[in-house]
Amino acid sequence: MDMRERIATALKDAMKMKEQERLSTLRLINAAIKDREIALRGTGDGGSVGDAEVLAILGKMVKQRQESARAFEEGGRLELAEKEIGEARVIEEFLPRQLSAEEVSEAIDKAIAKVGASSIRDMGRVMGELKAKYTGQMDFGAVGPMVKDKLG
Repeated sequence: MDMRERIATALKDAMKMKEQERLSTLRLINAAIKDREIALRGTGDGGSVGDAEVLAILGKMVKQRQESARAFEEGGRLELAEKEIGEARVIEEFLPRQLSAEEVSEAIDKAIAKVGASSIRDMGRVMGELKAKYTGQMDFGAVGPMVKDKLG
């Protein structure tokens, strides 16, 4: 079952169970995927979004929710922070397990070896390799500096 089918099934289940918070989050996920499809139509790619792209969208959505929750907590709006955290949890259900720090380091080493990277100029190729294999399993914002350290 691909990601879109899993999300559609979860949406139907949430409707049946009358889980309003979960239902609204699942609808947000579908809307984000549809937005991406519409954006792709203009590029001539046919407008279809694959599992890797859905994972990237979900990862971005989780990160947005976490940042919003932090901002709400700092502003003393705990009820809004809780809502954002709840949405992030629903979205995370569709993401693969996050890699541990050791697994991330090992994956970086393998990617460096595979592309034959020897200097910081090869960082883009290493990051491309990691994104192709580990989308949704690691935070690429944190991985970038780690790759830079290993190459530099």
